[in-house]
Amino acid sequence: MPTLLVIAKEPRPGRVKTRLTPPFTPGEAAALAEAALADTLDTVAQTPAHRRVLVLEGEPGPWLPPGFEVVRQCPGGLDERLAAAFAHCDGPALLIGMDTPQVTPELLSVDFTDCDAYFGPAEDGGFWALGLADPDPAFLLGVPMSTPHTGADQRARLAGLRVRNLPRLRDVDTAYDAELVARTAPTGRFATQLAHLAAAGR
Repeated sequence: MPTLLVIAKEPRPGRVKTRLTPPFTPGEAAALAEAALADTLDTVAQTPAHRRVLVLEGEPGPWLPPGFEVVRQCPGGLDERLAAAFAHCDGPALLIGMDTPQVTPELLSVDFTDCDAYFGPAEDGGFWALGLADPDPAFLLGVPMSTPHTGADQRARLAGLRVRNLPRLRDVDTAYDAELVARTAPTGRFATQLAHLAAAGR
């Protein structure tokens, strides 16, 4: 079984999901981020794994379920922080973020038999998941992040490997994204929090 890595920020107002503001206030955006993170971590907790590691910027909160190791994100660009996350592993690992609360244990139950890598493309041109049988940071260092072609650039970095593609998912970046993602996982904390804000007039 692989190590499952989640890279995330502590859901503090003004520090997370800033593209949700407006229409949401910084506090409401942070509440949505916390719900998305809690859903993601619960899914990872339900998925068989060698280790479960939260690579965190900030401090753990009550949203963190038991069974996770917590390590600090290193300074630097996102490519450096993702590479450093993989450097904590000595065997196969799958990394995801906190922006896809619709993930399921079935999506995360990857098998590296006869496979070198997994790649999960995102609707915005990025990627929501990356799995490496050999978690070499060189597969990530120098990949331009947060661009419309980040996913294509990262996928190209895996050239020569046996890669299995995961389904394309939508990250929660905007209010429009939030609505669509909530529909795909209507019983989760994220959808519940979004519905609560909608009922309050947001």
